[in-house]
Amino acid sequence: METQATGADLAPVLRQALKPPVRDAGFWVVQAMVLLLAGLHFTVDIAAPAGTSAFPEGVPVALLIVPVGYAALRYGLAGSAATAIWATLLWLPDLALPHDHGHVGADLINLAIVDLTALFVGHHIEAERLARGRVEQANAERLNAEASYRRLFEANRSPILVLDAGGTVLEANPAARVVFGARAVGAPGASLLGRHDSLESLAGRVFTLEDERDYRVDVAPLAAGSPACQVILEDVTDELSEGRRATRYAALVIAAEESQRQRVARELHDEPLQLFLHLARRLENLGGSKGVPEQVSAGLREARTQALEAATRLRSLARDLRPPVLDQLGLVAALRSFLADVEEEADLVTSFRVNGTPGRAAPDVELGAFRIVQEAVRNTVRHAKAQQVSVSVTFRPDQLDLWVTDDGQGFVRDEIAELGSGHLGLVGMAERANLLGGVLTVEAAPGEGTIVSATLPSGDQAGASQP
Repeated sequence: METQATGADLAPVLRQALKPPVRDAGFWVVQAMVLLLAGLHFTVDIAAPAGTSAFPEGVPVALLIVPVGYAALRYGLAGSAATAIWATLLWLPDLALPHDHGHVGADLINLAIVDLTALFVGHHIEAERLARGRVEQANAERLNAEASYRRLFEANRSPILVLDAGGTVLEANPAARVVFGARAVGAPGASLLGRHDSLESLAGRVFTLEDERDYRVDVAPLAAGSPACQVILEDVTDELSEGRRATRYAALVIAAEESQRQRVARELHDEPLQLFLHLARRLENLGGSKGVPEQVSAGLREARTQALEAATRLRSLARDLRPPVLDQLGLVAALRSFLADVEEEADLVTSFRVNGTPGRAAPDVELGAFRIVQEAVRNTVRHAKAQQVSVSVTFRPDQLDLWVTDDGQGFVRDEIAELGSGHLGLVGMAERANLLGGVLTVEAAPGEGTIVSATLPSGDQAGASQP
């Protein structure tokens, strides 16, 4: 692996230069060699006749390159710098000799070359050592990370598959081998999930595998820049079971509520309403009987009027609980009747539009659609201070689109949860849509009215959630 030194190595290199290896015996052998060369050169220059030298000019000083270079190679900058300083100090007596002894000018030049060589070579070698140390440390950390990953890979309870760039399984951890068996390695990863799509398109989706448990797929790169990836299968069986139980419970609550509404509506229509109508006829007959004083007859007529008003209110209440026209004639007729009652009871102008070819949807879908529109319009009457409300129903081959729009005061979207508390509200409408396999959205802003839209599947496949 390449170990190139950089400018970042300068500070640690300089710090290292201040720590010569004084505890190493070999270092002192090198210093003794320098001492020997300096002493030999000084002795020869003193003993030589004036103007002559036993050595060619610059040779003894140039020989210092050998111990200095050795110190640099073995000890780095700390060794070469200390050796160069030591050599310079030892050469000072020779430089102080008279001009007719030795070669002062040449020695100065050669000492400068030796010192610069010591610094340059020592720094370069020290930087290389530091860079190599970093590489070795990085390799050690990488090996530790790989070992840690391997331990996690083997011990993880979630099935994990390692795939190459082509999507073929290279490795499978023990949990994956329990689910897929020995055939996992070498097989296309997507095929193990029973699909032929790209793995990226499967990320975040939930699949039921051969062990009859539910797993959520997560796809992640194996390493930065690597074409390989790993597929982690998170067991969400308990989570989904809890969600299914909550959904089932909500469906049962709504079913019980609708059943109770239907029973109460039928009882109101069959007994109290008929009794009030019968009472009104009796009061009418009594008031018209001969010999009844006018004052009594007037009281009987007033009582008859009150009985008829009570009957009307009971009929309206029964219709709100479960409009019979919904079961008999369908969603369009039920909504027209409902909006006509709203326009009569409230100071509100209503409009109703049908798009597509009207038809009968599944009974639970028609009931859910009616309840969503009913609650949206009731919310407009109670909260919006609107003057107009528009309802639109679009029939498509496999779905119903509902729109309820008003020109009221609107609201801040963060207040949706508060508006839904205490009654069916927006939360209840969304839950109904969700139970039917549809979706409900609300668009509102202060002073700009409110739009409630819902899309519901219209076929029988949506019908198991609600009565």
